[in-house]
Amino acid sequence: MSTQQTVIAFAGHERIAAGDIARVTAHVTRAMKRAPQRAPILVFDAVTGDQVDLDLRAKEQIPPRHHSVGHDAPAGEEPRGPGRPKLGVIAREVTLLPRHWNWLVSQPGGASVALRKLVEHAMRANAGKDRVRAAQNAAYRFMSVMAGNRPGFEEASRALFAGDAEKFRRLADAWPKDIRDLAVKLAADALPDL
Repeated sequence: MSTQQTVIAFAGHERIAAGDIARVTAHVTRAMKRAPQRAPILVFDAVTGDQVDLDLRAKEQIPPRHHSVGHDAPAGEEPRGPGRPKLGVIAREVTLLPRHWNWLVSQPGGASVALRKLVEHAMRANAGKDRVRAAQNAAYRFMSVMAGNRPGFEEASRALFAGDAEKFRRLADAWPKDIRDLAVKLAADALPDL
């Protein structure tokens, strides 16, 4: 399963390209050659609102490889023999009080199984809140860079985190169209009435 990161490039307050990294990189490279004195170009992840650095020196952007379980092993890796399959399990340290460890090890399947069940339950129970928080953070990251010096930024940020869609929209309407449109799109899960 391959997922392409979608990014959006801005020159000043104008959106100049959107799409996968390779497409946007090519567009940005051409735009910089045509107008080297143009406003600085900033690129953002279309989902997280994070700034993205493009390698404009590369001849082409190579997306990361994705391998499925059961297919040939990637170059440099030995094919796995019989036994437990590699499931993407990552061992990390967890710090708990002794009473927590005592409870975990007494659960059917042991501590790891119990922790996975607890995490899965919490993920399902908090999915809505997590989606709202992710949208708020994505919109805020983008707005901080692109609208941080614009009128109404502070009030719009407060409205975003307070869930006040009407006030957020009213304040964002004063911003340049492309900035406003992406801020509203990123905030959509946090402000469903937009």
